[in-house]
Amino acid sequence: MVRPRWSDMDAFGHVNHASMVTLLEEARVPVLFAEANKAGLAGFAKGMVVAKLSVDYRAPVVADGAHIRVEVSLRQLKFASLTLGYNVHNGASAADEVAVTAETVLAPYDTQTRRPRRLTDSERAFLLERLGPVETVR
Repeated sequence: MVRPRWSDMDAFGHVNHASMVTLLEEARVPVLFAEANKAGLAGFAKGMVVAKLSVDYRAPVVADGAHIRVEVSLRQLKFASLTLGYNVHNGASAADEVAVTAETVLAPYDTQTRRPRRLTDSERAFLLERLGPVETVR
């Protein structure tokens, strides 16, 4: 669950694109950073970059003070990247309409070498366990 803020709205009263991208980030950070860290996997928090982003709007999202449901799933898992999919509901329930679908391709990044790195076996296992079955590429 995330809560759009009043400042996220555009002149038409809808959550603007840049703010929607931030809400997607707010939905994935607890999984990739907090939950992974609790599982003993600190590597994600040390470096993860967005390599590609796609957002499709089906209906406007309005910031009315209520939480919205953002479902995050693992769409693809490769050696050096992962693709997350998102369904953003216009409300807190899974029964609320899906207003936005999105995908991000993320790459683990080594800040010391300034280069992408491969996912560890433990990171891959965590992603599969936490975010569900997916097409894996070895």
